[in-house]
Amino acid sequence: MSKPPPGPLPGPPLRPPPGPPPGYLPGQRPGPVDGNEDGGAGQAIAGAVRGAGDGGRSRDPLAVALANASLLSAGYLLLGRRGPVLRQRVIALAVLLPMLLVAGLLRLDASRTEGKVAAARRSGDCAQALSAQDGLWFGPRVADAPLTASGDRTVRACHRLGVAQHELTTGLSGDTHALTAGFDGLAAVLADLPGHEKMVDTVLNGFLGRLPTKVPCDTVTVTDWLRQHRPGHGYLGRAAAVVPKTAPAALVGCGDDLMEAKEWAKARDRYQQQLDQYPGDRLAAKARSGVKQATLTIELDNVRTLLGTSTDTEPDYCSKPAKYSAAAPYRKGTHHALFYGDDEYTRELPGSWSADDVTKAVLVVCVGDKDYGTTVTTCPYENKLLPDFPREVKFRKIAIPVKVFELRTGKLVSSRTVQIGGGSCPGSLSYTTYGTIDTGPPSEVYVTPSTSDIRSAFRPLRCTRTGRGIARECVAALPMDTGRDPDDPEVAALIGELSLREVDFWIWWASHQVRGSRQPGGRRDDEPADRA
Repeated sequence: MSKPPPGPLPGPPLRPPPGPPPGYLPGQRPGPVDGNEDGGAGQAIAGAVRGAGDGGRSRDPLAVALANASLLSAGYLLLGRRGPVLRQRVIALAVLLPMLLVAGLLRLDASRTEGKVAAARRSGDCAQALSAQDGLWFGPRVADAPLTASGDRTVRACHRLGVAQHELTTGLSGDTHALTAGFDGLAAVLADLPGHEKMVDTVLNGFLGRLPTKVPCDTVTVTDWLRQHRPGHGYLGRAAAVVPKTAPAALVGCGDDLMEAKEWAKARDRYQQQLDQYPGDRLAAKARSGVKQATLTIELDNVRTLLGTSTDTEPDYCSKPAKYSAAAPYRKGTHHALFYGDDEYTRELPGSWSADDVTKAVLVVCVGDKDYGTTVTTCPYENKLLPDFPREVKFRKIAIPVKVFELRTGKLVSSRTVQIGGGSCPGSLSYTTYGTIDTGPPSEVYVTPSTSDIRSAFRPLRCTRTGRGIARECVAALPMDTGRDPDDPEVAALIGELSLREVDFWIWWASHQVRGSRQPGGRRDDEPADRA
């Protein structure tokens, strides 16, 4: 009798004994098989597949995948549950669809925000871009990070442009360091963050639109900076184009302001700059007038400074003469003069000879200290100590060195010594003694001049190179002067000059020659004769 082949015995299938498989502790689950590192997840999927026919209550891989797509890890929750496949898929979709809807809404929000930022970039409106990007919260940034990153670049550009705009605004007050920082900031945005040209353009237009400023000299500082630096980037180079339109009027206005502030040298420089850089501008004539006015004011101020306020001593002008171009020419009209120095005798001159201000003067007369001049006569005077031996006293003219400058040119037109004559040999002679012993009068003394003597001595200064009317006045007084001192070289020189220049000189001379004769020796007819 043959034996049946080996195989399973008939009857119900054998079940593994309860408890953990051999080699595992209670509660311990088998690990991966054949190097499979999926662990429980891999077995769960496999179990779901194997249990597909297990009454429809296995784990559905599609449901797990859908649930995990929600980014909430809901698929891992489904791995631990068994149930109908349809139910698992419905649960997975219920989790996924809201997430997809939220994500879609967030991406839509990000897109709308980027649309607003892009529109702001195109229009150059940083305020609009910042407002739109500030409203973007965390959700849209997570939903569409690349799209929102573009808006963040615009925010950085706007912040840098804001700093540049502040520097340019400060630069409008004449701060050149701020101008440099502002234009460097604009150039950096163009180089580092391309795509924001319109926004740079808006900042630049705002800066240029505020030119000219209310202060012309500040405007000149800005236009000078633009002309010298000429921002190198092609997009910013047009800033220099506003200079020819703005600078001419600003230069003239700045010159006017500086004139009011009594900064005449700076004012002249601005007027001259306008003429040098824009000679054909419509304001060139005004600039030329400004240069002339400033120059005259500078000259006048310099002359006033040199002359000072004192008339007792010679001012600096007498050693460092300067011109005042607005003064009347020396050869025309009357010669009003400013007298400086020792005024002991010049105060006796007629008021019509003097000017009360530099602007009304033709000459500046510097009068030095007096000294002994030509001897007029010698007279004996008693000596109280030795009455039998009288002392001879010389009476000498008053010699005053005088320098005459033409105010219009500052040139020396006459340097002479004016000798003032006067009375001599009075009946008694006053003098000063030193100590208790009277040694007698000094050996020489000054004559005693009258007002007429003083004026006659100074008249040649007024008569030299004068007009015809003043020349006739001088001739009228010459016979009197020659009568006082026929050997006076100054009077002789004046007679020679007038006789050559004035054709009617000898007619005038003849009509006045009989006036004012003097006795030889310098004595007047009424002088006392009784001396020592």
